[in-house]
Amino acid sequence: MMRFTQAGALLSSRLRGVGAKRGFVETRLLTRWAEICGPDLAAIARPVKVSYAREGFGATLVLACVGARAPELQMQIDTIRERVNACYGYNAISRVRLQHEDAAGFAEAQKAFVGAADTEPEPAPDPAIRRTASESVAQVQSDGLRQALETLGTHVLTRSRAEREQGDTR
Repeated sequence: MMRFTQAGALLSSRLRGVGAKRGFVETRLLTRWAEICGPDLAAIARPVKVSYAREGFGATLVLACVGARAPELQMQIDTIRERVNACYGYNAISRVRLQHEDAAGFAEAQKAFVGAADTEPEPAPDPAIRRTASESVAQVQSDGLRQALETLGTHVLTRSRAEREQGDTR
């Protein structure tokens, strides 16, 4: 029997490995950058790497930014350091260094994860599938729960049918 797995758990080991190469002990710094530093700062800067000093007294966070926005970001460095250290839970970062990047390509790196916009409305499900889903949840007394289960069942049955038609044997 297949068990459900959190989406974050599927990527955490890979993200941790990639982050470790760049010095990121906490992957939260990468995955929740906009929440940590705020949307305004996240729009103009992103973390590139964390380098640790040989003496072990604090690390340096390297931020990539567009050169024209660097002075604005420079004024916010203390705030950024405080917020990042709050994320770590201790004073892990002692310095923040800016790395200037060309504006070309920077926007792609800053794109928020947004699902693709639907260009066409989803087609109405087959009435037979809808009827089957409705019959299977007819005993549920709560109207809201029954409607939610009916919608879920319709989606599952529609997907199962599409997979059978394509010959998918998952």
